[in-house]
Amino acid sequence: MASALATLLKSSPILDKSEWVKGQTLRQVSAVSVARCNSANLSALTIRAGSYADELVKTAKTVASPGRGILAMDESNATAGKRLASIGLENTEANRQAYRTLLVTAPGLGQYISGAILFEETLYQSTVDGRKIVDVLVEQNIVPGIKVDKVGHAELNSSVPLTYFPM
Repeated sequence: MASALATLLKSSPILDKSEWVKGQTLRQVSAVSVARCNSANLSALTIRAGSYADELVKTAKTVASPGRGILAMDESNATAGKRLASIGLENTEANRQAYRTLLVTAPGLGQYISGAILFEETLYQSTVDGRKIVDVLVEQNIVPGIKVDKVGHAELNSSVPLTYFPM
């Protein structure tokens, strides 16, 4: 097994750190993504991005846009309920929807936010005027993502364009 992995790593084209920083297109290597780092020289990081190389680079560039940050709006229903209670509102899906609508429709949000970490309920939620929250974020060039707390995210609807932020 180790021998086969070593052969795969040696035979695959490698993206060197300087190429990635320059934003050159990553070479397609395989369906398996691998990151390898020589502990003696931490600056010699090599990356194998597999078949999603272009998408990975585009997402990374968007999320790391200068002057923009990440909006953590992944409050659980219980935490959102505490926020709502602090202003005298009941913890209902309609009130959570209104709260999240307020966040994602703030004027100029896309100028300052490059990525948004969502709670699972939010992936499938619409704004109060009927637009999908994920679509509202994408229209503003904000990468929607979800924090993955458990192994196995295959149950998520694959038609939803999102990025996984394993925490």
